[in-house]
Amino acid sequence: MDQLLDLTAITSQSKPRSTWLGRLFKSLAASLERARTRRLLAQLDGRQLSDLGLSHSDRVRELDKPFWR
Repeated sequence: MDQLLDLTAITSQSKPRSTWLGRLFKSLAASLERARTRRLLAQLDGRQLSDLGLSHSDRVRELDKPFWR
């Protein structure tokens, strides 16, 4: 039993970094997904917009947003 290492200090220090890095990657992935869907939205015609229940002004408002929002 004397030979066991106390790993609580190591794991508690590495956890915030991995959590921060995970949030960064999730945020980046979400931003890229929003940019991709907005590119697809820009390609839709009026009939397709109405099928989705969106107006032209809804599309313009969404396309004016930056990719991170």
